[in-house]
Amino acid sequence: MNSNSALCAAISERITNTLPKRITFAEYMDMVLYHPEYGYYSSKAVNIGFKGGDFFTSASLGDDFGESLAEQFVQMWEILGRPKPFSLVEMGAGQGLLAMHILNYYQLHYPDFLQALDYVIVEKSPGLRQEQQQRLAKFFVRWCNLAEISSNSIVGCFFSNELVDALPVHQFVLEAGEFKEIYVTIAADLTSQSQQPSPFMEVTGEPSTPKLKEYFDLIGIDLSVNYPDGYRSEINLAAIDWLSIVADRLQRGYVVTVDYGYIASRYYNPRRSQGTLQCYYQHRYHDNPYINIGRQDITAHVDFTALERWGEQCGLTKVGFTQQGLFLMALGLGDKIASLSYQEISIAELLQRRESLHKLIDPTGLGGFGVLVQSKGLHTQEISQPLKGLFVPK
Repeated sequence: MNSNSALCAAISERITNTLPKRITFAEYMDMVLYHPEYGYYSSKAVNIGFKGGDFFTSASLGDDFGESLAEQFVQMWEILGRPKPFSLVEMGAGQGLLAMHILNYYQLHYPDFLQALDYVIVEKSPGLRQEQQQRLAKFFVRWCNLAEISSNSIVGCFFSNELVDALPVHQFVLEAGEFKEIYVTIAADLTSQSQQPSPFMEVTGEPSTPKLKEYFDLIGIDLSVNYPDGYRSEINLAAIDWLSIVADRLQRGYVVTVDYGYIASRYYNPRRSQGTLQCYYQHRYHDNPYINIGRQDITAHVDFTALERWGEQCGLTKVGFTQQGLFLMALGLGDKIASLSYQEISIAELLQRRESLHKLIDPTGLGGFGVLVQSKGLHTQEISQPLKGLFVPK
């Protein structure tokens, strides 16, 4: 087992000091990913990219994804009447690649927008923040956390790419028709574990908070109908808490969430009986969060229905929901693909570029990601102006 022993000790201590000697899976996942010293995202363990990485993102494929988003943000600025400053708040910026692609594009093509731009990065990981600061040294970028942003102060756009999937989730299981939460405790007998023993094991109990059952009222799902015994899945309360804060900070503008996930009826389909939790380790994925502790990423798909409906309660209006592939094509990625044949580049480079562009729009991969756009504080005339990325040709 390739786990961080110091992190395992910290988790064990938390469990020991918590009555009745168990923690929710959400607490466990939060420590595994975000422990300030030993967590996956807080330490040097996180590795994004193709070579030796645990996973890659759209920004890892080149600057096309960022440039497409950049075009959309410029249109938002124009719809809002070209405010100065226009705040672009990237939440969870990874290695800073996406920010670099966006800002390079503005420097080359939209210097007037760059003058009005206030680029803000909200980053929890000290290691990633340091990497971002090195990569973006030539640009004016400021770093902060959401708590440091004043209520009702942002005019512009909050956006994230593959952030919500990494927020800690609660897990539950249906046992004899009863809703039970899944907790993590210290394993009593390591020999009873699977091929790779873990210091931790799961137990079930009563829900830690009534918000878990209330969540299903929000999304319109009745777990008492047609769900098999042993049905298991996740609930992302952290996502709606996060959206509450974002909505509070936004005065006027947009929220763009790009991630992999489903609407609630697909997410909680009775046939998806083991949920969506996945672990990523060196480009391989599996479903055991109790090995490689602190060395692997843990994610769960996003419930976009919850973000949409909770957003409405927080004053956010749904502008549109689409797939990443369609979003990027509407922003001109198809023209980029078509223009490749006319560029004076080698065959090898041509094939590599074409492959990267097709990966961005592949409906079975990145192209199938969801793109949810919400707005707040827009005037009637501004609301009536359709966003380029959501344009559907007739």
